[in-house]
Amino acid sequence: MREHAPPDTRLDPRPETASAATATLERPELEPRTRRAHIRRAFDRAAPHYDEAAHVQREICARLGAFAAALDLQAALLTGTPVLDAGCGTGFGFAELDRLCPGAPRIALDLAPAMLAQARRRHWASGDAGAPARTAALDATPAGGACTDSATLHAVCGDLEHLPLAGESLALIWSSLAIQWCDPGRALAECARVLAPGGIALIATLGPRTLWELREAFALIDGARHTIDFHPAARWIEAARASALVPLADEAAEVHACAPDLRHLLQDIKRIGAATVDGGRRRGALGRAAWSRLLADYERHRRPDGRLPATYDLILLALRKPHNHGPSR
Repeated sequence: MREHAPPDTRLDPRPETASAATATLERPELEPRTRRAHIRRAFDRAAPHYDEAAHVQREICARLGAFAAALDLQAALLTGTPVLDAGCGTGFGFAELDRLCPGAPRIALDLAPAMLAQARRRHWASGDAGAPARTAALDATPAGGACTDSATLHAVCGDLEHLPLAGESLALIWSSLAIQWCDPGRALAECARVLAPGGIALIATLGPRTLWELREAFALIDGARHTIDFHPAARWIEAARASALVPLADEAAEVHACAPDLRHLLQDIKRIGAATVDGGRRRGALGRAAWSRLLADYERHRRPDGRLPATYDLILLALRKPHNHGPSR
């Protein structure tokens, strides 16, 4: 969902008079626990206004739904075991899950508690939950599976790399623009552990060309990192196979966020909470001269309709856990 791996520009859209040359870089790497805490805080802050800026995230969610609709999911869903929205954000993936697996018990998981609160509100407003009391907010799910009532949304605060779920407890995992924040090997190993034999993971993530326009423009200004590292599809497929998940299908496409100018484009990127990268970030605002140079360089990307784009290098994956896979704990 949440989605979503835009840049940490460390940029105040209002140019400052300080020289860009005075900016310093943070230490090269963040300790994993510190990095996850930064991500959680960023998305907690973004939750109240996330939907206002998440235009590309909604488009990608719909694309993942269309990609999934072309697959035969019935065999995976016959068991009646729960389905998981992994990295649910504010919950706009719920409608796609309703179409793909109507009536299936559902778990919504996100790292950020404020995102889960928004997802629960969406669930209540949909009319499926009846009353707020029927929506459970949990820190973990009981062994053996959490959902027994399809009208109940179990909201779980948890990490995709350390799922607080019992082994072989899920029929399906849906994850739209969340897993790019994770290590491929750890995240897909967890997917393999919690999927029941025959279960399917449907994943939308981002590839290396994501936000290439911003990377090229900022490279003229400094040596700081302004986006996270995005893995190619081959890396995700390799990690899936290493976790004994079988790739069923994959698809690639470019999706574009657009704004009237660079200031608004960067503001939208920050408003969806994706402002955390590993170390090597700029500390402090850009100077006036550096900001002007950035604006001038980005202008070469302006489209015929007058808007400025930022590219999202979309990767869609369908992975199945084979029936002969050994038991997960």
